[in-house]
Amino acid sequence: MQKIKSLMARQGLKSPQESMADLSPVENLRIPSKEELRELREQPIDPQAEQEIIDSIEEVYFSNDSFDMVQHELEKLPPELNLQELEDYRDKLKRQQAAVSKKVADLILEKQPSYVKELERVTALQTNLQLAAVICTNARRQLSVAKEGFTEASLGLLANQRRRQLLTGLLKSLRTIKTLQRTDVRLSEMLEEEDYPGAIQLCLECQKAASTFKHYSCISELNSKLQDTLEQIEEQLDVALSKTCKHFDVSHYTKVQLAYTLLGKTQTAMDQLHMHFTQAIHNTVFQVVLGYVELCAGNADTKFQKMQYKDLCTHITLDSYIPCLTDLCKALWEVMLSYHRTMQWHEEHDKQEASPTGEAAAAESDESVVDRSYVKKKLEHGLTRIWQDVQLKVKAYILGTDMSNFKYDDFIVVLDVISRLMQVGEEFCGSKSEVLQESIKRQSVNYFKNYHRARLEELRMFLENETWELCPVKSNFNIAQLHEFKFMGQCRSPSVSPSRQAASSSGPAQEQLSLFQQYLQEGNPFEMPAEHREEETEDVLASNGYESDELEKSVYQDYDSDSDVPEELKQDFVDEQTGDVPLKSVSRETIRSKKKSDYNLNKTNAPILTNTTLNVIRLVGKYMQMMNILKPIAFDVIHCVSQLFDYYLYAVYTFFGRNDMYESSGLGLISSRLRTTLNRIQESLIDMEAAGENAGVHGPAEDRKEKVPSPHLSQMVVLTNSGTLYGLAQRVVATESLVFLAEQFESLQSHLDTMMPAAKKPFLQQFYSQTVSTASELRKPIYWIVAAKAIDYEQMLLLMAGVKWDIREIMSQHNVYVDVLLKEFEQFNKRLGDVSRHVRIPLPVSNVLWEHCIRLANRTLVEGYANVKKCSNEGRALMQLDFQQFLMKLEKLTDLRPIPDKEFVETYIKAYYLTENDMEQFIKNHREYSMKQLANLVNVCLGSHINKKARQKLLAAIDDIDRPKR
Repeated sequence: MQKIKSLMARQGLKSPQESMADLSPVENLRIPSKEELRELREQPIDPQAEQEIIDSIEEVYFSNDSFDMVQHELEKLPPELNLQELEDYRDKLKRQQAAVSKKVADLILEKQPSYVKELERVTALQTNLQLAAVICTNARRQLSVAKEGFTEASLGLLANQRRRQLLTGLLKSLRTIKTLQRTDVRLSEMLEEEDYPGAIQLCLECQKAASTFKHYSCISELNSKLQDTLEQIEEQLDVALSKTCKHFDVSHYTKVQLAYTLLGKTQTAMDQLHMHFTQAIHNTVFQVVLGYVELCAGNADTKFQKMQYKDLCTHITLDSYIPCLTDLCKALWEVMLSYHRTMQWHEEHDKQEASPTGEAAAAESDESVVDRSYVKKKLEHGLTRIWQDVQLKVKAYILGTDMSNFKYDDFIVVLDVISRLMQVGEEFCGSKSEVLQESIKRQSVNYFKNYHRARLEELRMFLENETWELCPVKSNFNIAQLHEFKFMGQCRSPSVSPSRQAASSSGPAQEQLSLFQQYLQEGNPFEMPAEHREEETEDVLASNGYESDELEKSVYQDYDSDSDVPEELKQDFVDEQTGDVPLKSVSRETIRSKKKSDYNLNKTNAPILTNTTLNVIRLVGKYMQMMNILKPIAFDVIHCVSQLFDYYLYAVYTFFGRNDMYESSGLGLISSRLRTTLNRIQESLIDMEAAGENAGVHGPAEDRKEKVPSPHLSQMVVLTNSGTLYGLAQRVVATESLVFLAEQFESLQSHLDTMMPAAKKPFLQQFYSQTVSTASELRKPIYWIVAAKAIDYEQMLLLMAGVKWDIREIMSQHNVYVDVLLKEFEQFNKRLGDVSRHVRIPLPVSNVLWEHCIRLANRTLVEGYANVKKCSNEGRALMQLDFQQFLMKLEKLTDLRPIPDKEFVETYIKAYYLTENDMEQFIKNHREYSMKQLANLVNVCLGSHINKKARQKLLAAIDDIDRPKR
């Protein structure tokens, strides 16, 4: 215990009692004496009561050591002191002090073992510290000895060696820094050489080296310079990237992409590339259009440079429209081709990167895969975006000009160029080019309405000035020879040029080549149309010439020598290529020797058509060209094509076939289908009020605008001259040209059907079944007029009226009227031959003419027989003799078999021998005879054999049959 106290005294520690003695006098008053403590310990206190006393102490006593409790208690005293209260309060404080003191004493006793243990540790620590002091003293002594053992010379050598090493490293660093300072010259050279990957590689290496020497102050400036150089390289790289938008170069683009890869900006490069393509499209079209506008404007002061592209397009003149459009498409093609080649480059590059296997493939970073995926998606999405930009630019150009006054060929060129552009779009990104289709459709509908209206008026003018002379063409003439129908023979899409078609037909492998494959390296798909048009124009002129057909030429030259050939026909035959009359000819003797035998053979297959027919066919070809190129307006075009045919058919009918005697003839010359067709044409197409004074009153203006006035036959055409068989030549040319036109329409039906929208095909079928097929039916009414006037049927009736039929003996000689009728037919045959020298009369026409004449003659015979007042059986036999003589001679004049209406006459003659009952049945079965003819049979034949009542009965039966006809 004494040792502990001495150790505590050495360390400045005090016992608890001494520590309490050091307290201030005030604090010392609070500590109870030993006796009090003993008393307190001896007094049994309830721990809970003790704890409650401690808890009742104010918390301020536990706050901190600087707390002045005396001051605190004094401040709490009331102004008026009460001794009793003060003593009670003092007792309370004493109890609290006693409780705390007891608690402290208990805690000290409780911690006594720990205190002793810690004191032992302190003693051990003191011993260790003394030992450490001894060790340190020995170490210092040893260091003194070492210091005295080394000389200053040896330490100097070591210092110099170290300095040498440092200076060697510094020299190396200075040389590197010098090299870095000179790299900007090399970088400039590499940029001029467009070696962007090398420049970037060098710059990055320099930056890496500069970071190694960043502790030198001069390097900070170099670092900044290198960073500026790198930014400059990126700017030049961006410019180089923009150049690929118009002229793609593989090596150039490869350098640029490698440079961006080194920079780690592959995705940024792709974003920039698309921005450049968009800018390239805008700049390209603006510069092309601006060039043409400024060229056409001359010295105008208008500030075209500041105009918007859309407004600039409205200043394009009609003359420069097509060249500008072509150049516009050429420029846009170059941009799209560059994009296409860019995509090809990336596809090939991806294949090359994906092909290595093993370690190379495993080493490929995820970032590289992500970059490739991003580039691929960006390029695919860019296709549609770029094509949309192209469409919008071309749309603004198309709609910027009113094309309604364009020439047809010019408009077709526009359609062909746009169609070719749409094909480019389809191959470029699979687009249907709705924007372009809609804009060109708007222009086409507007143009076509005006164009068709003008063509109908032109057709009316042609028809009204048409002299219906034969237009000489080669015997093998076909509409495919006309340049307007060349597109059909090429079996191609309208946007494929003939040169491409020729190439594609040479082998199946080449047929699959797209525009991008054909023009990948050189050329431009929009360079073809102009050359193609020149070739087609020459082909068209050559296809209609006659220089290759010596026989046909010689025939027409012989006709030129004939005095009876119309001047118009002579003038028509000129060389269409040069406009001159052909110089080649063969001897006239040779022609005359061949004329009889070769003429008909030569002219057998030569189609009969007029200049107007040829014009209509050409128009149809032009319409079909437009329809073929622009399928959305196919129905409108086909409807207009049908109107061309309708108007031609209606004109031929009104010129040559309209006659009030049709119905009275009873021959059914106009079928119900033909009549319906003619009525439909008249109602829908013919402006019947055009010539009237109050034309504006009838019908809406819009309806009348769609109609055309009815044409009038040219005064040059004479249809009343019996010497020309009442204009038979003109009638043949007109009618057969219509039939020829119908045949051409029939040959085009399948092509038109493929162009027609499915919903509108019934219109086309109805047009062919109700209109085109009725063209040949016009032969009957037109040629009937000739047949009705060519033979003098009235004279025959007069001659028959003078014949005595109630003879009593059988005659062996026929009557004179038969010879007169046959002489009329011979004269008709001769005049028919005269006409055929000028115009070939086809067999169907000849047959119709003969059929009409014979039919009218036979009906005249029946009418003559029906006028007989008295007739015997011998008279009936004479009628049969006359008719047999007529048939026998007639069969030598014509090859028509069987003879028309032969039974009509024979049955009527035989009816004279019928009984009363048979006659009644005959009347019911043979309604083809007129009431007068049947009544004559009853009155003349049965009159003497039956009573009046039976006669009245038969006449009543005839009247019943005739009543519905009224």
